[in-house]
Amino acid sequence: MEVNYKALKDEGFMRQIQQDNFSLRLKVVGGNLSSEQLLTISEISKKYGDGHVHLTSRQSVEIPFIKLEDVEAVKKELEAGGVNTSVCGPHVRTVTACQGSRVCPSGCIDTYALALEVSDRYFGRVLPHKFKIGITGCRNNCLKAEENDLGVKGGFTVEWIPDACTLCGVCIKACREGALTQSGNEILRDVDKCSNCGRCAKVCPFHAWKGDPGYLLTFGGTFGNMIAKGEQFIPIIHDKETLFRVADTALAFFEKHARPGERFRGAINRVGWDSFKSEIEAAYKG
Repeated sequence: MEVNYKALKDEGFMRQIQQDNFSLRLKVVGGNLSSEQLLTISEISKKYGDGHVHLTSRQSVEIPFIKLEDVEAVKKELEAGGVNTSVCGPHVRTVTACQGSRVCPSGCIDTYALALEVSDRYFGRVLPHKFKIGITGCRNNCLKAEENDLGVKGGFTVEWIPDACTLCGVCIKACREGALTQSGNEILRDVDKCSNCGRCAKVCPFHAWKGDPGYLLTFGGTFGNMIAKGEQFIPIIHDKETLFRVADTALAFFEKHARPGERFRGAINRVGWDSFKSEIEAAYKG
């Protein structure tokens, strides 16, 4: 029987060195799995694999040693247990995320909720090459957003509230960029130095800083055969309508200009960053 290995790969079944054995990549959005899903994965691994799983560098789970004749049974039993297979090849891959503001004190945005929305919108979309999206909650950058084709980083736009301020200086000490200084009875913020980290708003014991959460985007990061840091060139975004309009534009640029097998960064480099930036900036402005 002829085997369509491309179709299997598109569903997350990656060929192993061992003939007719596959390492099955699962869809794990934002690194989150329920205890019930973990039990399902464990049972599948013991029943159809060799009893172990592999945790990937992008928060996914792979079940190795799935036999060719068991593929359909594995898919059926995983689905019954609330677990979905992922994708490989030229698609938008599973969205990764740190724990964000729902769990982490440093988090500026709810990363997991956003990851689900991004996944629902883009996951599995066919493109000229793989496309990775990563979401990190703050400037600590635990998820390393700039390694992704499209990186999303949480941040704050801050506003000083003079009437609430006691001039204790905690915010100035907390600012890692040196953007805050005191002049008389006033706290001054250098907008050119401010990184939108929001630490001033988080540490102030008197709520003298108001923080408005938003999204900082980077484009064209890679961490494979070609290593490049994603570029940030548009201001912080505060609404999801603009966020998705910009993301839509980035993926459309990739789809239109990239050659088969060419990564997003390569397409931007070849077509020109000026052209890409012009489209993204137009989308940002709406």
